[in-house]
Amino acid sequence: MNTKIYIAGHKGMVGSAVWRALTTQGYTNLIGKSSAELDLRNQQAVTDFFATERPEVVIDAAAKVGGILANNDYPYQFLMENMQIQNNLIDGAFQAGVEKFIFLGSSCIYPKFAPQPLKEEYLLTDSLEPTNEWYAIAKITGVKACQAIRKQFGKDYVSLMPTNLYGFFDNFDLNTSHVLPAMIRKFHEAKLNGNTPVTLWGSGTAMREFLFVDDMAAAVVYALENTLPEHLYNVGSGTDVTIKQLAESIQQAVGHQGEILWDATKPDGTPRKLMDVSKIKEVGWQSSTELNEGIARTYAWFLENVESIKEVKM
Repeated sequence: MNTKIYIAGHKGMVGSAVWRALTTQGYTNLIGKSSAELDLRNQQAVTDFFATERPEVVIDAAAKVGGILANNDYPYQFLMENMQIQNNLIDGAFQAGVEKFIFLGSSCIYPKFAPQPLKEEYLLTDSLEPTNEWYAIAKITGVKACQAIRKQFGKDYVSLMPTNLYGFFDNFDLNTSHVLPAMIRKFHEAKLNGNTPVTLWGSGTAMREFLFVDDMAAAVVYALENTLPEHLYNVGSGTDVTIKQLAESIQQAVGHQGEILWDATKPDGTPRKLMDVSKIKEVGWQSSTELNEGIARTYAWFLENVESIKEVKM
């Protein structure tokens, strides 16, 4: 297993999961560079890196990410820096003769009011969710760049679009984190404070799909080891839960004994966001970690790392 594989963003939640998965599978020739070692926004630095290292496969798990607040406050950075990162990686890999490139995006590339579950062909059929359209537009250009290289030059450049991911090395900062890690932290802190009530936004009726990050990494390994016939695949569990069900599952995993209060003055967001994963199932991959098991594993990791939990600063 000596294929030389470069994982961009190998320190992040997804990149580190991919690194673990490849190591477990016996891959020994992995390359990772921290942002201090290689600024992916710098085209010349990336070109030089490809010339020196000559990877055979590139997995792009690098991105500037953040929640609704960050996307709303820094639209230019979210658009421009993500485009710089992926353009430098995609074109750098192509110019260096890399035959296989796996581009990782996000389900936010699909239109805000697309029918459920979200199918790959809904891309570019309607307008995006305004709160994160800057990030989404960057990711759409990445998908299209890989598709163009595939179409024009016949290279195996493929895009995987994950649903909501969670797991080890997640962001548990209450100001910038996503719903699942934020809930883990809220219930944990309430438990420590004598099982005080936990107040959550909205009615709890909105439905969301979640995928354990190690399952996402397994999908990346599958895409690496197989030639997939299409350029774009959704990656998810294919099932969703209400936010209320999610909260109750997390409360149980954490062992919080208090009350859950719903603040109905706060928004629910999109009523439902589920991905159609039939395409990737057809080519032979599906997720394996049940939500309750994934939450339990994530909480165990949180407890082990609670002193050093990453807090995002913009």
